[in-house]
Amino acid sequence: MARPPDIKRLLAKNVRRLRKARGLSQSALATDAGQHQYVISKVENAQLDVRLETIGRIAAALGVDPRELFEE
Repeated sequence: MARPPDIKRLLAKNVRRLRKARGLSQSALATDAGQHQYVISKVENAQLDVRLETIGRIAAALGVDPRELFEE
């Protein structure tokens, strides 16, 4: 059986990649998503169990569907 992906690391990689592609700092993304900067930092370092609501806000701030945050 195939090993499932590490969801936190996948989310971290995609949030960081999309944020940088848009030229946003962690602070700017946090502001746009209605979060604190440390939340974005923790997400990007796979150190936080993220609520679905927070994932939705981050995705909206990045202008993507939340599913894109979990693509390999």
